[in-house]
Amino acid sequence: MNSSENTGTARRVLVTGASGMLGGAVAQLLRDKGHHVRTFQRGASASATDEVRGSLADQQAVAAAVESMDAVIHLAAKVSFTGAWEDFVATNITGTSNLLEASKDAGVKDFVFVSSPSVAHFGDSLAGAGAGQADPDKAHGSYARSKAAAELQALGADSPAFRVTAIRPHVVWGPGDTQLVERVIQRAKAGRLPLLDQGAALIDTTYIDNAAAAIVRGLERMDHAHGRALVVTNGEPRPVGELIAGICQAGGAPAPKLNVPGWLARGAGSVIEKLWLAAGSRNLVHDEPPMTRFLAEQLSTAHWFDQRETHEVLDWKPEVGIDEGLQKLAEHYRAS
Repeated sequence: MNSSENTGTARRVLVTGASGMLGGAVAQLLRDKGHHVRTFQRGASASATDEVRGSLADQQAVAAAVESMDAVIHLAAKVSFTGAWEDFVATNITGTSNLLEASKDAGVKDFVFVSSPSVAHFGDSLAGAGAGQADPDKAHGSYARSKAAAELQALGADSPAFRVTAIRPHVVWGPGDTQLVERVIQRAKAGRLPLLDQGAALIDTTYIDNAAAAIVRGLERMDHAHGRALVVTNGEPRPVGELIAGICQAGGAPAPKLNVPGWLARGAGSVIEKLWLAAGSRNLVHDEPPMTRFLAEQLSTAHWFDQRETHEVLDWKPEVGIDEGLQKLAEHYRAS
């Protein structure tokens, strides 16, 4: 077994963005495997014993975070359906550049960049697709464009002395998820959650435990994964309407009944997003807009992926199925 695959060898691993659901799960899994974990984020992370707080824009803070680390797993990002482009650049592009340079200077050997399949989703349906090439000029939405540019930076830094892989978990969800699950449930309860094209689009998603395991596996399998981009999903495509109904049922919300044509939602989303920003959303609005063009595309076009390369390279398969994940989600809401 190669040293990078030897899960019994403890390493010093920096995890950025550990205050988020996925970053926290990755940090905890690494601890469970016996690694020393340092976290880097603006606020406190759960149960962190070694953490550096700061911004990716602060080069001194970044340098302090990577000092003495063997590896980095980079999850910190600005994730939003809307917002000023310069904010995405500052965190997702410039922040990643700062972290890459500081990591190389500190002698870090392995770097896992957590990306998104949206970096290679250009608005058309994806059915059984591979990872595809990240393209910031073709990706839709500021988040996808900025992550595409950052992924190209990261993979462009790959070398025998500084190994980099990009892991792209797709639509991660699970208990404690405030970005997808909680928004679906709250909007459904408020009657503000339409289905597009009857919710028929077939999509892949990733349960939180599987996403965290695949990211950690990317580090363990760096001999095989470096220089590659790998999409990670549950490998269980479902109609988006079926998945949303399952999340609503788990959270005690009614399934959406309103149907809107996809073409209409995409056009309306473009207009709403512009009006939302023009209204001064960064200061006056504290929620996402009800619809954007990117969100409408995600809800009305198929996007599911061939997982054979991912399973082969990572020597891994997901352990928690969609139905079991929905059961765990329901148990979470009953307990809370």
